[in-house]
Order: sequence, then C-alpha cells, then structure tokens
Amino acid sequence: MISVLIPTYDYNTLPLVTELQQQLSAANIAYEIIVQDDASPLNSNTDNNQKINGLPGCRFEINETNLGRGQNRNSLIQKAQFDWVLLMDCDMFPQSENFIMTYLEQIQNEANPVVYGGLLYQKEKPTKEQLLRWVFGKSREEIPLFKRQSNPYHYCLISNVMIRRDLLLAYPFSTAIYQYGYEDIVFILELKKHHIPIVHIENPAYHLNLESSAIFLEKFHSSLQNLKWVLDHQIIQADDTALTRTYTKLRKFGLTRMTAFCFGIGKTLMTKHLLSAKPTLFVFDLYRLGYFCQLNLR
Repeated sequence: MISVLIPTYDYNTLPLVTELQQQLSAANIAYEIIVQDDASPLNSNTDNNQKINGLPGCRFEINETNLGRGQNRNSLIQKAQFDWVLLMDCDMFPQSENFIMTYLEQIQNEANPVVYGGLLYQKEKPTKEQLLRWVFGKSREEIPLFKRQSNPYHYCLISNVMIRRDLLLAYPFSTAIYQYGYEDIVFILELKKHHIPIVHIENPAYHLNLESSAIFLEKFHSSLQNLKWVLDHQIIQADDTALTRTYTKLRKFGLTRMTAFCFGIGKTLMTKHLLSAKPTLFVFDLYRLGYFCQLNLR
C-alpha cells in the first residue's frame, strides 16, 4: 500500500526507520521502507544503517556515486513498488505514535494526491553553536496548520509529505539541479503549475539534526548559488520566491550594486551577529539579499 522513501547522507537513520516500521507493522498493511545513502563516507553511521536490513520490510542501500538530492529521490521513487509514497528526510522523527495511521486515513480520498503533515522543532533552545538553524526553523518551517492551509504551495516541504507515485513519476525532481538548494521549491512549483492540489493536515514530524550556525550559513551560500542558476536558466521565475522578488525590485531601481557593496562592508559584522547567542532573521535576510546581489555582479 505504501512505500516510505528516505534519502540519507552520513546520518544514523536507524531510529527513524525503527519507529516507522513498528507503526507500519501495527497497521497491518503492505509496506516497504527504503533508505538510500548518497555515497557518503563509510563510518559508524553506515554501520548503524546496515542494521536496517534486519528489520522486516526494510532495506538500506548505498549509491556507488553521489547523485545529488533530487536525483537520489528520483532513484528511490523508481524502486518503490506501491502506489503511495511517503517521502521523509533522514533527520526527521514522528511526533505521534499514530503518525502512519493518520497518513493512511488520507489515502482513502483520491482527491488528495499530495498530503503534507507539517514540521516541528524542539521547544528547548539548543546550544549557541546551533542557534541560527533552530531560530530559522521555528520561524520559517514550523508553521501552524491554519497558516499552511492559507497558502498550500508556499508552506509545503518535502521532508514529511505523502504523494501518489504516479505523480512523482510524471513530475520528477529536476535532474538539472545537483548542488544543495531549491530543488524542493522547483518540484512544488511544478505541482502548482499543473494545478495539483496539496492538502495540509496536522501530522508533524520533528526536525532533529541541527547543524552548526556556521555550516548552516555556508549551506545558504550554496543554495543561493543554486537559486541564481535556476533563475538564470528560467527554471523558476523572479516572482516565485520572496528573495528574487526583492532582488528584482532593487535591480529595477539600479540598487543591486549598492546593496552588494554594503554587504561587502557589513559581512563580517553580520556574520558575527548570526553566529552569536542572539541571531535575528532580519539580519539573516539582509545577509542573503546582499550575498545574492553580490553573486549577480560576478
């Protein structure tokens, strides 16, 4: 009935798979869980993930070469044998012991081809070194159901979503995007373009892996480079994201060079603030905008 597909990279996915397998087994349905590592270095995480093969209906596989985030998902989807697919990131964990049953109830309604359960972060603040990721997640990703329902495409993430397999085959993740960033948004925009509805429900999973603030900031450098690439190649349009809309306005008034110049002057201070014990998303957004303007002047 359902294939649970979990792409991973150098992360211990065994606890998540164990929980999902127990819930699926209790539901007494046909299922499979496939975890696919995208050619990460062999280490203790690999050893833990190999234990997945000992769980009923579960298997762990390792790619010979790195495929990238989108293509790794496409590869998993090709291997899935059931009509419904639950896509989860490896660093998620269900909030409820009824997590699987709540999704299974949605399968009865064929009018709901895409169902997003939501995302949570732990209430307790992490250490200073991980604070930026937590602040961003709590504000930009942990969105209450009523707000998600008001703008279904904008607030959908691929880290906890159930989708009919035929749709995933018809609208695969872009193979043109290899580096980190914006492959999820491109996929969601494709669903929107073809008027495929996204239903939001209250069935969240916790995002557990909080990388350090420095790594999180560096990953945004990569994602903004990807954003420039997909925008330049017209894979997305300027109106599709808040950042590109703002950038377009600045360019219209001839302010991108000045913004990039100011970013160059203030980058060190902004970085110090973002890595501090009190990072703010206002400064983070200014940083992203300035860096994106700088990218477009190169």
